[in-house]
Amino acid sequence: MRILLVEDEENIRDVVKLNLELENYEVVCSGNGREALKYFNEQHFDLLILDVMLPEIDGFQICEQVRLTNLEVPILFLTAKDTAMDRIQGLKKGADDYLTKPFNLEELLLRVQNLIKRSSKSPENTPEIYTFGNNKINFATYEATGNQGDFTLTKKEAMLLKLLIDRKNEVVSRQQILQYVWGYDVYPSTRTIDNFILSFRKYFEKDPKIPAFFLSVRGVGYKFLDKKE
Repeated sequence: MRILLVEDEENIRDVVKLNLELENYEVVCSGNGREALKYFNEQHFDLLILDVMLPEIDGFQICEQVRLTNLEVPILFLTAKDTAMDRIQGLKKGADDYLTKPFNLEELLLRVQNLIKRSSKSPENTPEIYTFGNNKINFATYEATGNQGDFTLTKKEAMLLKLLIDRKNEVVSRQQILQYVWGYDVYPSTRTIDNFILSFRKYFEKDPKIPAFFLSVRGVGYKFLDKKE
């Protein structure tokens, strides 16, 4: 699990980072609001920990910007702004939790654990052999049957197909695809992901120009629609 820690006080940032890493989280740090938004837009994170008082862009503004495009990632404020109105403002901006300084490290770690646990949705366990329409996929051998007969999927094709099928009838974001199929270090271009979806339509759709199974959701990601549901 990856956490974006945004804190401009170096000593607090180092202590929190160390303790999160001891709990086996991967932590990316920033002490600047503008830089933090750049990191968020370029990478995948499972949790954001935000201070409020930051250079250039404050934590409330970061939270507000994140919620314009992402309603799922948990956000925890960790700040010296401790009045009731501050907490209310943070929660109104879209935060999931609010912890004031000084804080207890054990309490912080428990809150982080609970937020990530609540936000992590386990996908369904797709069977080894999956059928839809007149198509069949064997996820153990990568063999498939579609419009053009029998063929073999590449490993990445099989991984992306399994992700979409695991999340059938739900929109899968580009960030989720990047995390699951390509990992964190090598990100393909947007066009690369589009080409995978075009290939799936060619393989499995009766009419690739009018897809019934593999749908694009503009500005968000993709959806596999299971007609059996």
